[in-house]
Amino acid sequence: MIVSPWYPVPPVGYGGIELMAYNLARELQLRGHQVCVVGQQGSKGPFEVAAVAPESWSEQLGTRDQVSRESLFLYRAYQLVRRRAFDVVHDHSGFTGILLAATSGLQTPVVATLHGDLTEAEGDFLAAVDRRVHLVAISRSQQAQVASVSWRRVVYNAVDPSEYNPVSRHDEKDDYLIQLARITPSKGQHLAIELARRLGLRLVLAGKVDNDATAYFESEIKPHLGDKVTWHENVVGAEKARLLSRAKAMVFPIQWEEPFGIAMVESMVSGTPVLAMARGAASELVEPGITGWLADDLDGLVAAFARIGEIDLERCVKRAAERFGPGQMADGYQSVYERAIQESYHR
Repeated sequence: MIVSPWYPVPPVGYGGIELMAYNLARELQLRGHQVCVVGQQGSKGPFEVAAVAPESWSEQLGTRDQVSRESLFLYRAYQLVRRRAFDVVHDHSGFTGILLAATSGLQTPVVATLHGDLTEAEGDFLAAVDRRVHLVAISRSQQAQVASVSWRRVVYNAVDPSEYNPVSRHDEKDDYLIQLARITPSKGQHLAIELARRLGLRLVLAGKVDNDATAYFESEIKPHLGDKVTWHENVVGAEKARLLSRAKAMVFPIQWEEPFGIAMVESMVSGTPVLAMARGAASELVEPGITGWLADDLDGLVAAFARIGEIDLERCVKRAAERFGPGQMADGYQSVYERAIQESYHR
């Protein structure tokens, strides 16, 4: 399993892809498979780790040296693949890794998960290599962005429900809303602030400021910080579990076609319903009246909050764990791996 040179597996704080890969690798190992995770130094788990990138490389993410570091990481990763008798490779690294897999003449089949939103140009590339690499989408919404690609399957990302402490009674909740997301205009924190103001509730924002969103943070977020709006740059572990479970609702006022949104799942398994704009994969992940409500605009989110009490929080937790637990994710990927191995025998 090839991950990235930027964050360890599992990540300490931010690192959605690394967390997904950790949950998948651990579940597969528990099922009796031998798993090797290729990633950054400091990665650990109940599986083999091949640390081919030092921790110091994290500082070069977003700099001129990012591409060369990533290229060296992938060169080392695929050299390892050539030396070892793996049954299947699962690449999470993105387009460069997929290009290497498609052109290097490997005998080992490669499965690749795309973790971001996709453009027409990216779709053209994926359509050109989809016979050589077994492509997996994380939502039907992501698939729909590039209609010409032959995908092998949609497999939803997962969280480990045991790492969260659900509060399953509305009267045990505290009077605040939470948004767990990178701070950037497309995530709509300015709308979350307005929603909380209209509802007369406190708002907790949790997430790092995107590199290109400093001006947005300074003009749209920072002036509102105080008693009513608080900001946590990086929440992890017990603090994150507590903030998620005690909130009345998670707000997800996205302004783009987000391909998944793992924070919504983290909220659901914490017994906290999600109020989301009906864009991207939110319409697939949120089941109205069961795990949250969907809306088309801010007025709709205000109206949706009035119906929070209709949601059975125990049912919310149970349903989220069924749909987005490690078991369903491992089942989905195992089926892709098996088919990829089968096809490789007949090449």
